[in-house]
Amino acid sequence: MKKALIINGHQKFPYNEGRLNQTLMNEIAECLKDEFDLKMTILQKGWNVEEEIQKFQWADIIIFQTPVYWFSVPALLKQYLEEVYQHGLFFKGSNDYGSGGLLINKKYMLSTTWNAPKEAFNNPMGFFKGLSVDDILISFHETQRFVGMKALPSFSCHNVVHQPNIQEYLNSLRKHLHTVFNV
Repeated sequence: MKKALIINGHQKFPYNEGRLNQTLMNEIAECLKDEFDLKMTILQKGWNVEEEIQKFQWADIIIFQTPVYWFSVPALLKQYLEEVYQHGLFFKGSNDYGSGGLLINKKYMLSTTWNAPKEAFNNPMGFFKGLSVDDILISFHETQRFVGMKALPSFSCHNVVHQPNIQEYLNSLRKHLHTVFNV
């Protein structure tokens, strides 16, 4: 049985309690539970660095469920990565910069929530000038590539504050997981 680590990267603020990201994380776990042995981390509850390192070493697939704040992942998720992604365990020195990743047999999937509407992406006339969700989150993707992981297709929900449609998000997520993991 394959093993997956699901990380909820939500960072709580008074105006944003993280219910949608937890709902999506729960749905991911529900959809994968028959095909994967699962472990989960909810960053808002804190973490033990050594336990998180062991989870990464154990997992075949890492799924990051996170909101996007100011065109990047929350500071809490960035702090987690900086504490957990340790030299000698996740990457090593290399003569060819970026080729010293030690997680080469692992894959990751990024699942994000945005207040930006879907139409703002992949549109040369839109706010993001034709950039995709993955283009905007390139630093996150390059971090995962640096430690050796391979990207699976990303998933994203849009307009989550002003025009949320939870059922549509869940239906789209199920379809995405079926396509990516054949579950």
